Amino acid sequence: MKKIIVGAGNVGFQLAKKLIMEKHDVVLIDRDIDKVRQVSGSLDCMVIHGEANNREVLKQASIDEADYFIAVTQSDEFNMIACGVVASEYNVSYKIARVRSFDYTSSSITQKPFFGIDYIVNPEVEASKAVLRSVEHGAISDIINFEGTTYQMRTMVIGEGSRFLDKRIHEIKQDVQYDFIVAVIVRENGYIIPQGDTIIRAKDTLYLIGQKDVLQTAFETEGRPRAELRKIVIVGGGRIGTYVTKQLMMHSEKNTFLSRMLDTFVPHQKRQIVIIERDYNRSKQLAEEFSQALVIYGDVSEEGILEENGLMDYDLLISTTGNQELNLVTSMYAKSIGIKRSIALVNKNDFLKMASKLNIDTTISMNNALVNSILKLIRKGTVHSIHAVSGGNLEVVELSVQEGSRVANKRIRDLKLPYHSLLLFISRGDENYLPHGDDFLFPHDNVVLITRKENTGKLDQLFAKVKHGKK
Repeated sequence: MKKIIVGAGNVGFQLAKKLIMEKHDVVLIDRDIDKVRQVSGSLDCMVIHGEANNREVLKQASIDEADYFIAVTQSDEFNMIACGVVASEYNVSYKIARVRSFDYTSSSITQKPFFGIDYIVNPEVEASKAVLRSVEHGAISDIINFEGTTYQMRTMVIGEGSRFLDKRIHEIKQDVQYDFIVAVIVRENGYIIPQGDTIIRAKDTLYLIGQKDVLQTAFETEGRPRAELRKIVIVGGGRIGTYVTKQLMMHSEKNTFLSRMLDTFVPHQKRQIVIIERDYNRSKQLAEEFSQALVIYGDVSEEGILEENGLMDYDLLISTTGNQELNLVTSMYAKSIGIKRSIALVNKNDFLKMASKLNIDTTISMNNALVNSILKLIRKGTVHSIHAVSGGNLEVVELSVQEGSRVANKRIRDLKLPYHSLLLFISRGDENYLPHGDDFLFPHDNVVLITRKENTGKLDQLFAKVKHGKK
C-alpha cells in the first residue's frame, strides 16, 4: 500500500526518507516546483508537482492504492481541507493532518475523527511537552521517558573532570554502585554501539539507560545535581513560549488543601517567570494574559538585555523563538553569564548534532517530534514508540513481543537481531530490568532496543506474530 505525503518541506522530506528506508511505497506531492526538483534527486520515490486537492494529481499519485494520506504543509487549513477531500471521495484508511493552531488541537477534535481527519499532529504541542518534561527533571540533559516503566534515557557529555573519562565501560560498572547501560556513544561525527571494553573519551555524548533514581545519582556524581528551577526566563512569546509559560504557572499556583496546610510550615515558593518578547503588541498581550509574570519588551540579541534586567542568577533560560540559530546562541550565552541551565528549540537535525557539542543542557526539535509522532501512528502493531538519537541516524524503539513471533520464548543471546541493534531493557508486568544473554523473551513482554533507523521494519517483523504459512 502507498503512503502519500503532501508537503516536501523539512518534515515531509524526513518522513518520506524514513518510510522509504523501511521499504514503504511513498508518493510525495508539493505545489512548489523548486522543492519538487530539489527532493526528486534525493529520494527514491515518485515526486509530483501539483495541488493535493486536485483530482488529477491524486489520480496520478494512485490515491486508490493508498492506505495513508499525510498532509504536512505549512498551512493548517490546506492540510485539513486536503484530508477532507480525500475522506469524502476516496477509500483511504487513515488521514493525518499537521495542524499547528492551538485553537484546533486543544479541542475535542483531536480525540475523534473530525472533517475526515483520523489523526491531528502538532509539532509545537509535542515540543512544548518535551520542554516541560525537561524542566520537571531539572533540565540537566535530554530525557526520553518510556511508557509504563521507571526507566529513562538521558544524555551526558563527558568533560575533562569526569570520573568516566578514559575508562572502559566494564571498569565504570565495577567502580559505581548503580546499574545502567551506555546505549550509544556519539563521538565527533559518528556513533558507537559500545561494548564492555569501549573507552570513554572527552567530549563523548553518552546515551544512558537506567532507572530514574539511578541516572539522577550518575549525574550527581558528575557534579550535575538536580536543582529546583524556580526562576525561569522564557525567550519568545509565540505559541510554544505561551504554552510553556501557562503550564509552568499553573503548576506553580496549585492551591489545594494540602498545599495550603504545608505552607503553614514551609512557605511555598512560586516560580518567577520572565518572558522576553521583541514584538511590542505581543508583549502587551502577554502582560495581560500572565499578570504574575514579568514581561520584558526587547530583543534578546541586543547586547546586555539579560544583564540589565538582573537575570544572571536565574535557574533556567528556555529559548523558543522561531530562529533556531538565535536559540542556540542565546542558550550558550545564558550559561556563560551565570544562568544555571538552558534549553534551546531547533528544527533541523544538523542543529541537534551541533548542539551536542555546545554548552547547552537540552535541545528539542519540533520537526523530530512531529515525524516521530506520525511514524508511531503508521508503525502500528508491535511498535509502541520511536525516539531518534544521534541526529536521526539511530532510533530507540519500544516493541511488544507477540505470541507466535520469531523472538518469543527465546534466549536473548539466540536472537537474530539486525546489525547495530542492542536490547536495552525488558518490561514484564510490574517488573523492569536490564537484560542478560541467558534471559528469555516471553509473549507480552515489552522491550526497548536501539538500532539503525533502516532496521525498524525488520524488528517489527521479528516481534510480530508470524502469519500462517510463513517462517
